[in-house]
Amino acid sequence: MTRFKDVAQLAVPFLWLGMVTAISLIEAPLKFRAPGITLPLGLGIGRLVFRALNVAEIILLVGLTLAVLGAPIGQARWAGIAGLWLILLTQTAVLRPLLDRRAELIISGQQPPASSLHLWFVTLEVVKILTLLVLGWSLAGRLLR
Repeated sequence: MTRFKDVAQLAVPFLWLGMVTAISLIEAPLKFRAPGITLPLGLGIGRLVFRALNVAEIILLVGLTLAVLGAPIGQARWAGIAGLWLILLTQTAVLRPLLDRRAELIISGQQPPASSLHLWFVTLEVVKILTLLVLGWSLAGRLLR
């Protein structure tokens, strides 16, 4: 079991980092540039994609948390994992439902008032990416010594 936990500690942060980078930094902005994609259609696609991503992220974070249980990873790495939990729970339980409601209004032809929700979501995505990069690098360094 220790070997499996070591592999999970090494692989999960980088797998997750790749998923978030591919979807949040590449797919999300590019879909709106595709021919024939309207704002309502792009938002509908985005809602589905981010819902699926969040499910995968929760599974990965649970797996990573289980993989580090009992391992001597130190306080800083635990802080990184706690930070990921805070970010992911904020995104999935607070921001994404609010953004979904705004998207539903736009899809139905309404114009909701200006909001900074998307900026908060993007800011947390950037923090999540940086946290995954640092945590993954740190766990890899600990395991590969």
